[in-house]
Amino acid sequence: MKKILFLFSIIGTVSFADDIRISSQLEKDLSEKQTVELYVLLKNHNKTNTYKSSNFLEKRQNHIRFLRENSTYSRQQIEQTLKNFTENYKFYWINNSLWARMESSKAREFLKSEFIEKAYSDEKQKLKLPNPEPETKQIQATEWGIDKVNAPDVWALGITGQGILIAGQDTGYQWDHPAIKDKYAGWDGVNVDHNYHWHDAISNPFVVCEDAQNNPASCDDHGHGTHTMGTMVGDDGTGNQVGVAPGAKWIGCRNMNQGDGHPSTYAECFQFFLAPTDLNNQNPDVSKAPHVINNSWGCPESEGCTQPDVLETVVNNVVDAGILVVASAGNSGSGCNSVNTPIAIYDNTLTIGSTQSDDTISGFSSRGGVAIDGSNRLKPDLVAPGSSVRSARLGGGYTTMSGTSMASPHVAGVAALMMSANPDMIGNPKILKRVLQRTTAQLTTTSQSCSGVSGSEVPNNTFGYGRIDALAAVNMIQDIIYLDNFEDF
Repeated sequence: MKKILFLFSIIGTVSFADDIRISSQLEKDLSEKQTVELYVLLKNHNKTNTYKSSNFLEKRQNHIRFLRENSTYSRQQIEQTLKNFTENYKFYWINNSLWARMESSKAREFLKSEFIEKAYSDEKQKLKLPNPEPETKQIQATEWGIDKVNAPDVWALGITGQGILIAGQDTGYQWDHPAIKDKYAGWDGVNVDHNYHWHDAISNPFVVCEDAQNNPASCDDHGHGTHTMGTMVGDDGTGNQVGVAPGAKWIGCRNMNQGDGHPSTYAECFQFFLAPTDLNNQNPDVSKAPHVINNSWGCPESEGCTQPDVLETVVNNVVDAGILVVASAGNSGSGCNSVNTPIAIYDNTLTIGSTQSDDTISGFSSRGGVAIDGSNRLKPDLVAPGSSVRSARLGGGYTTMSGTSMASPHVAGVAALMMSANPDMIGNPKILKRVLQRTTAQLTTTSQSCSGVSGSEVPNNTFGYGRIDALAAVNMIQDIIYLDNFEDF
């Protein structure tokens, strides 16, 4: 047993500070539009917290306090200037950033501020989401992907994800769908309370998420989010076992407006998960933060992510706070270098590709290496079932969808099983990632070679380390003891 414990272009005659990098899309917006939406990283957004503690909650609390103090300092420096240009703005402490809407002429002046490091467009564009197929009949069976990753074998050990909180940010979630209702952290079996369990990052939604009393309430404006949550925790008690970790609880955040997402909404959901708040966005409680976050979305250039690093600090800060970040690789395959959008491209993201029922790679599954940021980083990290996956359907019943959006929830669910099996691993995302990589099913090679990595090697840029195996991962995680230094594992 081992013990583990941009250069920028000047628009017209505008002269920006020498160290500010302006995204190409923002340059275009400033030239073509009267009003623009900005997503701005303030200086010192990359400052890190070196506080160490074996108590993951204490470490997280100190980490968040550090981020808040850093953001407060920057806000004090720039807010009075900002008010001279607009009244429409919002600060985010998770990565010392801000969103603002202002006239282009004013934005050109505001962006000269010495306290700004990078600036991006935050214009909303449609993200292409997998469409649900027609409603399937009530099958009353375990979904094929659940069997494929050996989740039932883990359940037989009495491990179903109990004690673990999963989060998802997506198109929202129909909290009272029979497959996921009893697993919603805001439902006690009699009454529902959305405080600390639901957040809406969409300010002008096409579909308003409210209950009968016009209070904020969890809902789904598309169906994509409900389907992904079903794959993580779904079990309606009548035989439809579509979720990997049916004993886990969940919370959610809406980051897309019927598929329209942008950097600030993604950052806002991550911030909520780090320190969940009540429905008035007050009284944050770090103890209610999730243990793993699923992200079945990507942020392409059309959504404002024209610079690949736009959300990197956000992801790094979440992982540093002890939360595993899982994301879909994207559906731009089958060519190489098609893992090309935040947050799938980041080193600290556990990036998931999609397989079919015979363990072959799905044709749409994006491949590495990551070329868009010049890193040539190997991606995806792992693969999981993603083709024709049956799960919860918006409005009730079940339907199938295909995409890496369907694959990453399988991994988030397996991570929940692992932490349920060994609670000492809560707050240790890097160990979880390492174990998942080391316990894959050995069906990982391919004739496709990408970015100088042969498909016959493991890992490779098609399958990563391979298809996840819940039983193998749980068996290994149970034998691990947390140590501060686990680099030799």
